[in-house]
Amino acid sequence: MNRARVAVLISGRGSNMVALLEAAARPGYPAEIVLVLSNRAAAAGLRHAAALGVPGAVVESRGRDRAGFEAELSALLALHRVEIVALAGFMRVLTEGFVRAWEGRMVNIHPSLLPSFPGLDTHARALAGGVRLHGCTVHLVSPGVDEGPILAQAAVPVLAADTEATLGARVLAEEHRLYPAALAWLAAGRVRMEAGRAVVDAADAAGALANPLPEIARLSTQPS
Repeated sequence: MNRARVAVLISGRGSNMVALLEAAARPGYPAEIVLVLSNRAAAAGLRHAAALGVPGAVVESRGRDRAGFEAELSALLALHRVEIVALAGFMRVLTEGFVRAWEGRMVNIHPSLLPSFPGLDTHARALAGGVRLHGCTVHLVSPGVDEGPILAQAAVPVLAADTEATLGARVLAEEHRLYPAALAWLAAGRVRMEAGRAVVDAADAAGALANPLPEIARLSTQPS
């Protein structure tokens, strides 16, 4: 089986990166992680990647002009023959030109039910807003921050006693389940665009999006 070659871009601990790496190690998973790339040399995720035998690289963004940073980034992606870019806590806004070059082939996970709460501090803002449902979103990347066609979403209830930490922990658990599934759909060619929306050809008999990973029967998702 020809598997899609994926680079995961991180800036910190890389917990979603680890979830992707563990999924990619399973037989039959349609993507292989060929590179973990960070814009911060101190990112803890680089150590996790090395422990799992995945090549890592650093392209420092601090003190750099955006053009030079992205040129070096592009050179490394080309060197590793990367076909899909997965952002996993990558805390750097990419230029429109870079995003357009990877249109339809770059994916991100965000800790809210977009379009609600784009940007930072999503759990605190969800609590302050009094919402009853919160969660995470996997989407294709567009030039706007935390914008782009939605592939899938997973929701959790907001409990009366929740703190930012407890709510964030429940959302993170869903991120670790959702992201590998969404990347699998993209890598397997099951994502297509219709009128600016992402349609995932992965429905089960009831019409819900079916998780391609065996340990979870179904995900709470954005309808296609």
